[in-house]
Amino acid sequence: METEGKTRISKDLEENLRQLDAAMGIKKNFDVLTREMVIGGKKTVLLFVDGLTNDQTVTLVLQNLVALERAEMCPDSLKKLFREHIGYTEVNEVEYLEDIVDKVLGGPMAILLDGSEKALILDARIYPVRSPEEPDLERVIRGSRDGFVETLIFNTALIRRRIRDPKLRMEYFQVGTRSKSDIVVCYIEDIANPELVQSIKEKIEYIKIDGIPMGEKSVEELITPGSFWNPFPKVRYTERPDVAAMHLLEGHVLVLVDTSPSVIIAPATYFHHLQHAEEYRQNPTVGVYLRWVRFIGVAVSLFLLPLWFLLASNPELRPSWLAFVGVEKPTEIPLIFQFILAEIFIDMIRLATIHTPAALATATGIIAAVLIGELATRVKLFSEEVVLYTAVVAIGTFLTPSIEMANANKLVRLGLLILTALFGLPGFVFGVLVIFVALALNKSFGIPYLWPLIPLNLKALGGVLVRTPVPVLNTRPSILKPVDQDRQVVAAPVRKRMGRNK
Repeated sequence: METEGKTRISKDLEENLRQLDAAMGIKKNFDVLTREMVIGGKKTVLLFVDGLTNDQTVTLVLQNLVALERAEMCPDSLKKLFREHIGYTEVNEVEYLEDIVDKVLGGPMAILLDGSEKALILDARIYPVRSPEEPDLERVIRGSRDGFVETLIFNTALIRRRIRDPKLRMEYFQVGTRSKSDIVVCYIEDIANPELVQSIKEKIEYIKIDGIPMGEKSVEELITPGSFWNPFPKVRYTERPDVAAMHLLEGHVLVLVDTSPSVIIAPATYFHHLQHAEEYRQNPTVGVYLRWVRFIGVAVSLFLLPLWFLLASNPELRPSWLAFVGVEKPTEIPLIFQFILAEIFIDMIRLATIHTPAALATATGIIAAVLIGELATRVKLFSEEVVLYTAVVAIGTFLTPSIEMANANKLVRLGLLILTALFGLPGFVFGVLVIFVALALNKSFGIPYLWPLIPLNLKALGGVLVRTPVPVLNTRPSILKPVDQDRQVVAAPVRKRMGRNK
């Protein structure tokens, strides 16, 4: 019998197994196993995927079942089993064969009884998992060393450990008609803007695709339409639970995808991609210094090469104090092609070190930097100035905390270089204006990308430029429209004491 497009479980156990075999290939798959048993005089079949079920947990549960007598299973054997004899927390009933297929392929084990129109799902799954180590891209000198892993339930636990608010919500979705990937939307109910939460959930529910093998990146592209040709990332990624928790408390929404250690933070402005946990793990004064070093590095990665090329190609634009700018030993290759080749070579080195075994990665970098760089200047492939400034720009690129923003800035830099080479000063100015207008018009889930610069919010802009000390960080970002605007309320006795101290 079919209901709402699903097939109900039959009382005939053999018929159920026949239909399950047709649906999921029990006999063809070596890792989809069945175990026939007799529990309380009832023929019983366990259906599970080898490698995804915790054998120890299942063994402990079955120890209490195999000794049951027929009288202990009557009447309504499955209900008796569910309510009285299975001493395990994660057990639920299902009525449809399709639900059995979905659950079993996800890891839980199904228990089918002859003569019962329902089945039990015992969630005793276990996944191959690595320890929650500190992520390579977001290391800090002092602070927690745990990081998200590829197992969804571990990641939600890392967040729960930091935020024990009863209003913390983790809503479950399943995406992909074939992959059936697990997704969790995480937010704090009385902080996050309900319209923002609803918008993200609707976009995830609207995803109609066979699978998302690339995990969080596939989800990002599916929930941020119109960003295919826009290099600037509309969401931020993090592998640090403390960073994720901090954004939750500000009013952001997290999207966690099973099999991925990267968590999506939405929405995200340009300045979100320039912040790093290290700034908040140091004294506020030191944090301000580190933030400005990073800002300068990002600005250098964007504008140093186009500006140097502009002044080197147009000596009349150089002030006297920049008389040293230019090429002392000209080469046969035009400067613009030298810069483009240098950018390509740096990316080739970066990709080579990624694909090189860890034991050889350092050696590969040394060979590329020393031998190729040194010999390239000797044979006059590159001028010394090109090598120097390209190396400085590369350091500025690596200073950008977000690799997605670093790649976007690289494309902007190349575009400015080409416009400057073609049109000189007007090309440079035009390129800068175009990029600024594009950023100003860009939005992330309805939030202006350049906020708090555009629209201008002086108080919030001060918090971007200067790392705000925690005791004076009293409000959440207004652009997120949080339900609860206040982060902390200073008690009256404390205010009086502070007044006396003044």
